[in-house]
Amino acid sequence: MLPRSMHAQTAVDDIPVTANHTGYEKVLWTWQNFPMTQVRMRDGLLKNALQINSDYLFLVPNDRLAHMFRVTAGLPSAAEPLGGWEAPDCELRGHFAGGHYLSACALLYASSGDEKIKQKGDDLVADLAKCQQSDGYLGAYPATFYDRLRNFQKVWAPFYTYHKIMAGHLDMYVHASNQQALQTCKGMADWAINYTKDIPDDQWQRMLLVEQGGMAEVSFNLYAVTGEDKYRQLGFRFYHHKMLDPLAADVDDLNHNHTNTNIPKIIGAARGYEVAGDQQYRQIAENFYNIVTQHHIYCTGGTSNGEFWHAPDAIASQLGPAAEECCCSYNMMKLARHIYGWTGDPRIFDYYERLMYNVRIGTQDPKGMLMYYVSLKPGYWKTFGTPFDSFWCCTGTGVEEYSKVNDSIYFHDDRNLYVNLFAGSELSWPEKGITVIQETNFPLEEITTLTIKTSHPTRLGLRVRVPYWATKGVSFRINGRKHRVHADPVTYAVIERTWKDGDKVEVTMPMSLHVSVAPDDPTVQAVMYGPLVLAAEMGREGLSEDRIYGPNGPWDDRHNYPMPALVASSGQASDVVRRVPGDELRFETTGQSSAMQLKPMYQVMEQRYTVYWKTTRA
Repeated sequence: MLPRSMHAQTAVDDIPVTANHTGYEKVLWTWQNFPMTQVRMRDGLLKNALQINSDYLFLVPNDRLAHMFRVTAGLPSAAEPLGGWEAPDCELRGHFAGGHYLSACALLYASSGDEKIKQKGDDLVADLAKCQQSDGYLGAYPATFYDRLRNFQKVWAPFYTYHKIMAGHLDMYVHASNQQALQTCKGMADWAINYTKDIPDDQWQRMLLVEQGGMAEVSFNLYAVTGEDKYRQLGFRFYHHKMLDPLAADVDDLNHNHTNTNIPKIIGAARGYEVAGDQQYRQIAENFYNIVTQHHIYCTGGTSNGEFWHAPDAIASQLGPAAEECCCSYNMMKLARHIYGWTGDPRIFDYYERLMYNVRIGTQDPKGMLMYYVSLKPGYWKTFGTPFDSFWCCTGTGVEEYSKVNDSIYFHDDRNLYVNLFAGSELSWPEKGITVIQETNFPLEEITTLTIKTSHPTRLGLRVRVPYWATKGVSFRINGRKHRVHADPVTYAVIERTWKDGDKVEVTMPMSLHVSVAPDDPTVQAVMYGPLVLAAEMGREGLSEDRIYGPNGPWDDRHNYPMPALVASSGQASDVVRRVPGDELRFETTGQSSAMQLKPMYQVMEQRYTVYWKTTRA
């Protein structure tokens, strides 16, 4: 059965414009994020990642990005083609060049106010608009790819790439006020409506087995900013029964399904709920989120092995060289934000934080190169793309991620400010007449300081997330004096007061060692320090520059390193790991036949490592 909202057209005049002018939405987030333009990064890991990413975005020339679009449109181009997944013979060409790249430019502009990156994005939008056909089609490959899709011939995911291009243009409109980009996106959507309208449902559902990315999400988003119901109906058209119906019934049928083909469908369901108010869409999103986070994630929060889900709670048996596709973490974080907006559940940001510091930070190298998989097989290593010859899906989601590191630090409702992430940043909240400056070197230190700037005394609730790992007590000082606050883990510590200019809140969250146990083998454990997964260094044997940077990665390596063993009287790996004194986060095993050195996984570069141990009792 189709969701109720798919059975009938809804008149546009029956859909209220949201009070905050974000679009034609039925459901607004109760816990709202701040526009990225109101949050600016200050010194710390996240700002560093944003700056490295910015440097890389400026490195890639527009003429090379536009090249295959111009060739496809029959326009002259003397540019050198890009390589990898943007090469002239790759069927996904255009996904990064005309999609992810534009999204990254738009998001970076919103995050930083950098007019130069906006201009670079504007120029690329203008170049691509010249390549758009009169029927609205825009691509770096010919529209005949969709004939192959319709005829069930082999083709590599044309709607996946189409979504990226539509989303890039829509982001340039939403975040960079580019009107031309909106018109290009609408033309592309009109072409998709015309393409899909006469395809019988049974044929269409079979076609949806081919990856289509976030076509539902971007269609709903386009509806949300235009109010044109045809775009909402296009989003409903991408409802994939095989994947979504079991989730509506709260059935875990993920085993053997391609992970990143399907997470965007769930994000689409979340947006479907928000623009249609259909509870079935919300059930799909929440059921999926709970199934994945409770039964299909590693210690890092990442999911997938070899790009697929496997049996529920299969972790020890799935420590593969191609584990944790980075796109999956990016998309799970996107989904988590929607569910948090509906529920305000602090557990969601425990998960979000774990992904941020274990699978996002640390998958970008100092030159801005990005990873595809985060290997979890003991003895494997991190591998990165190259500037002009990779352009994996995870290159695209990576440049987006590091362009918007400020989008989830703070949330609010009518009476409260929620601090969900601990990162150097500055929030401007003009509606309340306050500015909040957060200073911290988290996660390298356990303290964050919040300074309030205001022109007049302001009554406001400050709610600081108390993480699950803060089991040794969280303490607060206001203006240097200890302040008693109820602060149990997995809750919000609440301070209600009238704030004056210059008020300072110092929050101390002691970290401690603990373990993440593989549910299918409790002797297989990872050691964590606060939210950080610790990795043991295993040396550089057999590694060279071309094994670290290039298209092949570690997943074709033939070395077979055994999982390191730890002997502990308690059977807990964390009991035989200690922090090494000093300012840096360094750790070592104790009481073992040979000591091993550990450090946060995000810091491991250019060497072999393990994060899981085989633990036995003494």
